Amino acid sequence: MFTNIGFPGLILILIIALVIFGPKKLPEIGKAAGNTLREFKNSARELTSDVTDEVKETKEIVNGKENK
Repeated sequence: MFTNIGFPGLILILIIALVIFGPKKLPEIGKAAGNTLREFKNSARELTSDVTDEVKETKEIVNGKENK
């Protein structure tokens, strides 16, 4: 979707955002976007680790029953 934007397109988007939101709001919007991405990344990592833990526990149970 955004693979064809390129550097000039990003500059244009930044200029439009600067005009729309103004120089005082832009850092706040950037900070909020960064926090949102960080939370999403942490949630995805936590979900992945939960699934990985469940798979490990299941393998241990299966291997334990096979060894008996």
